[in-house]
Amino acid sequence: MKAKNQLLKANNLYMKIRDTKESDLEIVDTLCNYNKLQIKRIVSKGQVTPPGVWLSQRENEWVILLRGKASLEFEFGERLLMKSGDYYFIPAGLKHRVTYTSKRPICVWLAVHFK
Repeated sequence: MKAKNQLLKANNLYMKIRDTKESDLEIVDTLCNYNKLQIKRIVSKGQVTPPGVWLSQRENEWVILLRGKASLEFEFGERLLMKSGDYYFIPAGLKHRVTYTSKRPICVWLAVHFK
């Protein structure tokens, strides 16, 4: 078990975000991994899913865009434009792709994966 001072340590979602260069990859940090729940912070700056590639996960995903603008596309043709504060539930197995992420401001996502 962790010491009490470690358990009570507060963290900040916006601290330690590196200002990535355009050519850098997305930054994915796992903030919590407990039982069948995983919470990730994703920082992107212009990164998108490569053409012809679809993302499909075994877990459900609830995602919120905390900063920036982005666009998601789904295999059935729907496109979702997102701005700061917008969130979306992506059921397990639903094919989707990221087609746009703003460079300024950089995008900060919070993704919650669960069964």
